Amino acid sequence: MRGKLVAAALIAAGIASAQAGAQQAAQAAEKAKAEPVTREPQRVTTRHTGTFGGQRIAYTATAGETFLRADNGNPRASIFSVSYVREPRDPRRPVTFLFNGGPGSGSLWLHMGAFGPKRVAIPSDGTDDGAPPYPIVDNPDSLLDVTDIVFIDPVGTGFSHALGDTNPSEFYGVTQDARSIAQFIRQWLSENDRWNSPKYLGGESYGTTRTAAVVNQLEGTYNDVALNGLLLISTVLDFGAGADTPGNEMVHILNLPSMAATALYHGKAQADSVEEFVEEARRFATTRYAAALLQGNALPADERAAVRRELSRYTGLSEQFLENADLRVTPDRFYKELLRDRGLTVGRLDSRYTGRDYDNAGESPDNDPSFYGIDAGYTAAVNQHLRETLNYRTDRQYSTIGGLGAPWDWRLGGGRDNDVYVNVAPYIGRALRENSGLRVFVGQGYYDFATPFFAAEYSLSRTGMPRDRFTWRYYGSGHMMYVREQDRVALSRDIREFIRNR
Repeated sequence: MRGKLVAAALIAAGIASAQAGAQQAAQAAEKAKAEPVTREPQRVTTRHTGTFGGQRIAYTATAGETFLRADNGNPRASIFSVSYVREPRDPRRPVTFLFNGGPGSGSLWLHMGAFGPKRVAIPSDGTDDGAPPYPIVDNPDSLLDVTDIVFIDPVGTGFSHALGDTNPSEFYGVTQDARSIAQFIRQWLSENDRWNSPKYLGGESYGTTRTAAVVNQLEGTYNDVALNGLLLISTVLDFGAGADTPGNEMVHILNLPSMAATALYHGKAQADSVEEFVEEARRFATTRYAAALLQGNALPADERAAVRRELSRYTGLSEQFLENADLRVTPDRFYKELLRDRGLTVGRLDSRYTGRDYDNAGESPDNDPSFYGIDAGYTAAVNQHLRETLNYRTDRQYSTIGGLGAPWDWRLGGGRDNDVYVNVAPYIGRALRENSGLRVFVGQGYYDFATPFFAAEYSLSRTGMPRDRFTWRYYGSGHMMYVREQDRVALSRDIREFIRNR
């Protein structure tokens, strides 16, 4: 009995001690938040050489923090970035600011996959990247021969984070995030004496949304920062048109050409080329298919049968399945159904990729094989490159992509309709109309369902968009077209030409 009492006393003391420790830790955390940040931003500069675009180039890499400060001078956030600047420095040389998307993604994908001086060499054919070690190799397709490059990690991504008592959610929104990136860009231009340099701004996926919102902050306000070009890679701007929700007919129209490309790739459709087949699908989507969807339940039976037959030819799905889906196939169902007879699903980010689910009975995939097929390689590569090659040492974990810990504020302001139908494309139209020197590059993959190419075409062909200021390029891969060897080379060549032709 005495032993039990002693044990109980020890347990109680342990619990009390643990509670006291937790309380002390919480108090210390609150104190740290309340105290102003007095340290200087951590930065590391290293010097390198490489061959890019056929030119041997010496360059400086600066990896580190930039503090965004409130009006009273107190630091609110630390933005992590990596700048690659050619030596000797030339203020007349272009500078390009790049980021990825999410929201909630660091810039590692464009950094270590497409435009940085080093890249991770994962399989190019749509197969899994496997286990480490992953080859990290020189990247001759980096754009350093034509532009200096700054890779930016927004707050909550990479090593970037809120400081002091600032709530991170203050940066988690379309406009809030854009303001912070615009503030960073202005500070970088001042610190590096580059205000009169040609300037390019771009991103991938939500990074294109961010590009539109940032150009609105840079050119749509006072203290104007004029840009020479926007680089939109895997574009998503009009979230209303692309909303996968019951009652929205546009989403089915905009996804159809991507379904056609995917069906052709996997042998479920027949055509001489993907370019020819998706052009046919575009015409069908905007004519007979759109008219059928808009008629809803009033669609005559004979017209329904004719549209269903054509829809089957483009999607590779059976007429019975299309009838069961009321001619409206959601992407999730398409990923699962297209290759069900082979026991495979297709990817969302890149529908060239295939995966196997737990079983073959469900109506949507267990996971996206085009994401888990590449993420480990990129995570390993960015950490090794930053910590070892660039010698940036920190106890923080690099946040590649994932939850931010708080909801994203999608409201654009201007009333109920603007906040319900989220569309940042008009920001680009306004910037083009008010800056005669601004041009836009758009790069899209045929096998991308995250940001379908036809949805990008739709959003950038509305009223107020001067069509002669756009350069469009298409690639035989998906959302991250640079994972395919031929497309990385082509993307680099196309953007290099776009910058040279300013």
